[in-house]
Amino acid sequence: MERTRRYTIESLDTGLRLIQLFLAHDRLTVSEAAALLSVGRSTAHRVLSTLEGRGFAVRDSSGRGYAAGPELVRLGLPAGFGAATRRRLGAVLDEAARRTGETVQSAALVGDQIIVMDGRESPHPVRATLELGRTRPAHATAGGKLLLSSLTEEQVRALYPGEELPGYTSATLTTRSALLAELALVRSRGYAVSRGESVPGLHTVAVPLAGSSRRDRLALVASGPADRGEDGVLLRRAEELRRSVVLLDVT
Repeated sequence: MERTRRYTIESLDTGLRLIQLFLAHDRLTVSEAAALLSVGRSTAHRVLSTLEGRGFAVRDSSGRGYAAGPELVRLGLPAGFGAATRRRLGAVLDEAARRTGETVQSAALVGDQIIVMDGRESPHPVRATLELGRTRPAHATAGGKLLLSSLTEEQVRALYPGEELPGYTSATLTTRSALLAELALVRSRGYAVSRGESVPGLHTVAVPLAGSSRRDRLALVASGPADRGEDGVLLRRAEELRRSVVLLDVT
C-alpha cells in the first residue's frame, strides 16, 4: 500500500476521484467537490475545468455547477444489467405486461442510445418484438426521451452537439431544438411517447421505472402497433405502467 502511495500522481488521483463522484451526484459545485475531495477550491476548479475540456464534465445553466459530460456518460455501464436488478424488476414487468396487454421492456440510456435490459412480450399475434440487448437512438424512442429528460439541457446539448439529428422515419424529431422542446414537455407531464419515430407503425409510451442517479435510471416502456396506440390509449397505458411501478415499493 505504501509503495502505491509513493507512485500516486496527486492531480490524476484527484481527477479520478472526482469522476467517481459523478457516479453518485447529478450535479456538483466547485465548493461541494472541494469538500468531498478534501482539497482547496482552486484545485477543485482546475480539475473540473480540465474534465470539462475533455468532455467528462459540462457546466449547468447556472454556470456554478457541473454535471457528467458525454464522455463519462458513454463510459458508464447501466446498473440495470445486474442479475439482482433484473430479479427485483421482474414482478413489475410481469404486472405491466398483464395490465397493458402489450410488449413491455426496461431500458437504460448509454450515451445517445437506449438499450433494452429486460422485458415481456405481448400475447397478441401482431405485437412488438422483444429484442434484449438491442440499442436504438434515444431521441427517436419513448424510453430514450424519458431518460434524456432527466439530464440537464447542457448534458443533452453535449450529447447532440449539432442542430441536425438523424431521421429514421417521417415522424422522427430531426433537430436538437425540437428535441429540447419535447424533453421539456416530458418533464412536465412525467411520461414520454413515440408515434412511429423509430419504427413506422410502432407507438410506445414510457414512464420512470427505477433509479435516482444517471447510472441506474431505467425507463419502463410499453410498445404496440399504431392501431392499438392512439393518443388516448397511450395516456391510459402510461397510467397502467405507473401502477405497475408501485410494486417496487412493496417488494
